[in-house]
Amino acid sequence: MSRTSAACSQVPTLAALGLLLLLALLSLSVGRFGLAPADVLRALWAGMAGAPNALPPGHEAVIWQIRGPRVLAAMLVGAALAGAGAVYQNLFRNPLVSPDILGVSSGAALGAVLAIFLSLPVLAIQGFAFGGGLLAVALVYLIGSAVRGHDPILALILTGVVVGTLLGSGIAMLKYLADPYNQLPAITFWLLGSLAAIAPADLAVAAPLVVVGLVPVVLLRWRLNVLSLADDEARALGVNVPLLRAVVIACATLMTAAAVAIAGIIGWIGLLIPHAVRLLVGPEFARLLPLTLILGAAFLLGVDTLARTMATIEVPPGVLAALAGTPLFLWLLMRTQGAGRR
Repeated sequence: MSRTSAACSQVPTLAALGLLLLLALLSLSVGRFGLAPADVLRALWAGMAGAPNALPPGHEAVIWQIRGPRVLAAMLVGAALAGAGAVYQNLFRNPLVSPDILGVSSGAALGAVLAIFLSLPVLAIQGFAFGGGLLAVALVYLIGSAVRGHDPILALILTGVVVGTLLGSGIAMLKYLADPYNQLPAITFWLLGSLAAIAPADLAVAAPLVVVGLVPVVLLRWRLNVLSLADDEARALGVNVPLLRAVVIACATLMTAAAVAIAGIIGWIGLLIPHAVRLLVGPEFARLLPLTLILGAAFLLGVDTLARTMATIEVPPGVLAALAGTPLFLWLLMRTQGAGRR
């Protein structure tokens, strides 16, 4: 690849990074307690440089203690869900696959709902959600691997659908049995997804888990291109397909479970963003992954900023993401089908 073509291939990523930074500045500035962007930049520079600034203490509290963790959480969760979606779409050779295809979201939801039903504290709810997501995917993988005589990809997808339906039934049963005045509203609120209660301690736990899941994906990015081929072709190129598939599923599940544990169920990001990025830069995973991470972070940050500023009461970002994602996905789907006919 020439230097010119290499530089051109970086333009979308750099443009997306600039958009993300502008959205972060906007999100830190807007709200019921409005701040000037210049004041936000001054506070950020002073915080990074360790220098004093002339801003009132209230301004600094809003930036560092209220909006700052929420902005970071939106970027972390959006990047994790979008990155996991890109991995799963490449793994299953289907651009219409989302991170919950193997039941991670259903498992996390059941774990969180069970913790709320048992009136456990917030930390336990997050732990149950994280563990439930991991256990659900482990169960799907074990059952799918035990199915003989079928395509392994198809077996995993069908098993994920069946297990997801079973977990959904468990959620429905707990909602039916829950206290309608205390537990049921909390369950409903969690299932809609929210970043309102994110604390720095939540980020301190979730961010390392997302990084642990992301690093192997980055290191194995060229093998993921091979994994998009048929299994026989991948083996001919020297790839241990079952082992690589297990590692990739574990990494994507870890990223998704960590994101869902702190933010609840926020859909469409893992489906929409990788599909859109693939139309922009093609299927080559080394180019696809960075842009997917950045645009996933930007999408959820924009949705969350709009969710907390568009009305007097905060709209759940999971609902707003679906409202924004549905028409965008239909447009991308029609565009893809139209391009395929040509």
